[in-house]
Amino acid sequence: MIHRQTPWRSETLVVRQERAVRTRRAILEAAAVVFDERGYEAATIAEILAHAGVTKGALYFHFSSKQELAQGVLDAQFGKCLVPSRESKLQELVDVAMVSAYRMKHEPMLSAGARLSLGPEPLETRGGAVPGWIELMRRLLSAAKDQGELLPHVDPAETAWILSACWSGVQLYSQTLSDRGDIEGRVATLYQHALPGIATPAMLSRLDMAEDRGRRVMAEVVAGRAATAGLVPGPRARSEQRDRA
Repeated sequence: MIHRQTPWRSETLVVRQERAVRTRRAILEAAAVVFDERGYEAATIAEILAHAGVTKGALYFHFSSKQELAQGVLDAQFGKCLVPSRESKLQELVDVAMVSAYRMKHEPMLSAGARLSLGPEPLETRGGAVPGWIELMRRLLSAAKDQGELLPHVDPAETAWILSACWSGVQLYSQTLSDRGDIEGRVATLYQHALPGIATPAMLSRLDMAEDRGRRVMAEVVAGRAATAGLVPGPRARSEQRDRA
């Protein structure tokens, strides 16, 4: 006998799945706020529940422990595309750094991830997303070298490690000295100092490493998502509208 799911049951299942996704996201966002403000050790499940506005049962349905919540916050940093793909992979590397600096000032999820990865937290969270950031940089640097954007002596793996460590140091200093108020300018200065040692002169002259680069790229990302969702016309649609006019 074949059991067919009735339409109303199918719709109910979809609604429940969507609600579960929203609840999980709300818990993660609340956890990010608390971890960012209090640190892993001082944060409590009660505080996270208060911020999320969910029941203890809902939280433990999605996350079995505070450690699992912290890992969820760390994993969420790689849950969406950071920047648009670029023809120049070295520019894409700069964009990743500048967008991360911009987002760190505006998104608790990212700043909490940095605190969990680099702060004086327990061993189970220490290190956190660092290997993921190093690997992302290594891939972009390897692609840049294959395209002839890097000087011959540059080792993508070693350079990725050094740049990631420098970026981490910059954000920690910025957090300590200015509560990340100057982080975009500091990261821009880091790359303006570092890239002449690895980029070919021709490539270096084409790179945009301005302090406001992260804000501009994020505006591009937001506009692209809106166009994809049909909320605003994309560049091609706008051109067609002008032609018809």
